Amino acid sequence: MLDSVISFVNDQLYSKVLIILLILGGLYFTFRSRFVQFRLFGEQWRVVTEKSENGGVSSFQALMVSTASRVGTGNIIGVSTALCLGGFGSVFWMWVIAVIGCASAFVESTLAQIFKKRGIDGSYGGPSYYIETALKCRPLAVIFSILLIITYGCGFNMLASYNLQSTFQKYPFYNVSVTPWIIGGITALLVAVCLFGGGKRIVKVTSTLVPFMGIAYVIIALVILVLNITDIPSVFERIFSEAFDFEAIFGGFSGSCVMYGIKRGLFSNEAGVGSAPNASASAEVSHPAKQGLVQMLSVFLDTIVICSATAFMCMCSGVEPSESLSGAPYVQESLRSVFGEFGPVFITVAMILFAFTTLLGNLFYVEQCIKHIMKRTPSKPFMYVYYIIATALIFVGAGLSAGLLWNIADVTMGAMTLINMPVILILGRYAFRALDDYTAQRKAGKTLSFRSADIGLEGKTEYWK
Repeated sequence: MLDSVISFVNDQLYSKVLIILLILGGLYFTFRSRFVQFRLFGEQWRVVTEKSENGGVSSFQALMVSTASRVGTGNIIGVSTALCLGGFGSVFWMWVIAVIGCASAFVESTLAQIFKKRGIDGSYGGPSYYIETALKCRPLAVIFSILLIITYGCGFNMLASYNLQSTFQKYPFYNVSVTPWIIGGITALLVAVCLFGGGKRIVKVTSTLVPFMGIAYVIIALVILVLNITDIPSVFERIFSEAFDFEAIFGGFSGSCVMYGIKRGLFSNEAGVGSAPNASASAEVSHPAKQGLVQMLSVFLDTIVICSATAFMCMCSGVEPSESLSGAPYVQESLRSVFGEFGPVFITVAMILFAFTTLLGNLFYVEQCIKHIMKRTPSKPFMYVYYIIATALIFVGAGLSAGLLWNIADVTMGAMTLINMPVILILGRYAFRALDDYTAQRKAGKTLSFRSADIGLEGKTEYWK
């Protein structure tokens, strides 16, 4: 009964409400910012290489934390699921949701910077903080914090744990009654080591692993594309023909390429959901718009680069997607057809790294929301209890049902989006004023600086007085 209720809510959210909200909201932000994702694409790369202000968390480190959460099992398992259940056309709709989502990512992350707080170990903030500070609505802010904790601390982390162990199903030693729990236990133990080392260790681990795993993954994908270069035109033709097969789409929308493309695209890049701003607020930068630009780059890397890498390595392999191959098996079979037995092994290693950094990035977000609910930095004993619960959920998730975990994660993420998107639509004017201030200073060749009074918020922010 629980599964059927969650499935019904899930279908209603993604077949109607979220599609309208995300696409129309993203288009509004795109036009209102004068196509910032295209206009300042080069500026995004320049900003991410700058050092942090006052020796705090740099833009690059904040990018790696948010990318660690974005670039995860969804980039492999999620894309495979979309291809197997929604068809090649789902790739096109992933691209669409990513491109327009870049503008949403800019707005939410710039707002997180504008309304962030000062802490003992640096700055912090996120949607919970700009909801409470700018809209003066603590109850809604607390609800958002709770939803984020459920989504990332429970749903996504349990799902990441399940996806990680599922890549071992093709190996002879895999025992469905034992192996998931062993892998879940090892994963939980490794995460606990990082958690008990504190937030700085999380930042250090993710900023080291994410670039390494992302580059290696893209290189393998490029090798497959080169080996199958003659198939690329037919793959593109199939993507676009299926993406605009409106008879098939409207004949069964809940299982269409549009539905799966948007669901898996949103799950992967998280633009507009309100998760990445928690990492954005921790960056020490000279201007809030800088971090908005950086987070647009994160969406680009996640979906346009990493998700596309998975999609094309599968679509060019010659292995036809099917419901029975949905998830890790389709990716493993695709790589086996090109690299032999090395293929499945590579995907297993990639999944280990992707899942591990996803778990750490998600828990970084959860920690920020716990601080918000408690209105202070929690005591060490409290955090130790939280760490134990978080690792226990990772352990349990490895042995649960994939379908139920996907549906729970989709519903709670959808609920977060239903709060965050209307809020940033209301507050977006401050992000656009910050963008105009930033571009004016850059055009004049000035040394970048920012005060809240510059955008009509004098005395209304804590950090940028």
